[in-house]
Amino acid sequence: MPLDRRAVESALLSKGFRSREGRHRRFVYFTRDGQKTPVWTMLSHGSRRELNDGLARAMARQCKLTRREFDDLVACPLTRDQYEAKLLATDAI
Repeated sequence: MPLDRRAVESALLSKGFRSREGRHRRFVYFTRDGQKTPVWTMLSHGSRRELNDGLARAMARQCKLTRREFDDLVACPLTRDQYEAKLLATDAI
């Protein structure tokens, strides 16, 4: 199922990712303590309003999540605290 690009960007920013503009928009996860982590993803500046399944799967993998978990991150059932706990449990951060 495609995801709305603006919803993804908004969810990432609200869940602790910070964005940096450049050729692509890169999102890096920062912990609640403000520490930069190796967890990142990015979006192209293209004109697409929806992200296809392939791109959403790639972003999920970059965020150390399954596609279903990434959907939950975007739709908000997965909170920032739960996401950070999941990253800590898998030694991603």
